[in-house]
Amino acid sequence: MTTQHIWETYHQDVKQFIVSKVKDEDVANDLLQETFIKIHTKKETLQHQEKLKSWIFTIARNTVLDYFKQITNTREFFDADSIVEEGKMQHNETDCLHGIIGHLPKKYRNPLFLSDIKGMKQADIAKQLKLQLSTTKSRIQRARKKIAQGYMECCDLKLNQKGFLVGEIKDKEDCKLCS
Repeated sequence: MTTQHIWETYHQDVKQFIVSKVKDEDVANDLLQETFIKIHTKKETLQHQEKLKSWIFTIARNTVLDYFKQITNTREFFDADSIVEEGKMQHNETDCLHGIIGHLPKKYRNPLFLSDIKGMKQADIAKQLKLQLSTTKSRIQRARKKIAQGYMECCDLKLNQKGFLVGEIKDKEDCKLCS
C-alpha cells in the first residue's frame, strides 16, 4: 500500500484523533504531518497488513505523546543497559531523517510534505499554499537540499560524484540531531 493511499484512506480519522487530544487545529496539522512522515519512512516495517489501522493510530498516539513531552520539557530517563538488552538502541537513517525534517522551517517542510509524502502535484501545492509555482518548486528543492545537508552535518555522510549520499550512519549518541 502506498503512502498516498494510506493518506487518502486514514488522514481524516487520524486528524480527528489528534485534534481530540491537542485541541488545536494548527498543532494537529503539524502532528498529522509528522505522523505521516513516520508512516512513510517506516511502512516497510509493518509485518501484518491487517494491523495497518492500529499501527497508524499507534504512531499518531506516540507522536501526540512526544508533542506533550516536548512542550512540558519533561524527559524520561532510561536505564541504558536495559535499552541495549531490549535492542532499542538501533539507529538508522530514518531516525536522522525525522530529526532533520523536524528542524526544517515550515516554509520548506510543508511543501515538501505535500509533494513527497502526500504525492500532490506542485501546481496544486502552489494553489493550496497560495504561492507562485516557481516559489513552490524552489522551496521543495531547497528542502531536499537541506535534508541532504542535514545528513552531511548530522551523520557525516558525503555526496559522491553522482550526487548520492554515501558513508556510514553514526551511532545515535554521536549524531547532532538525533541524540
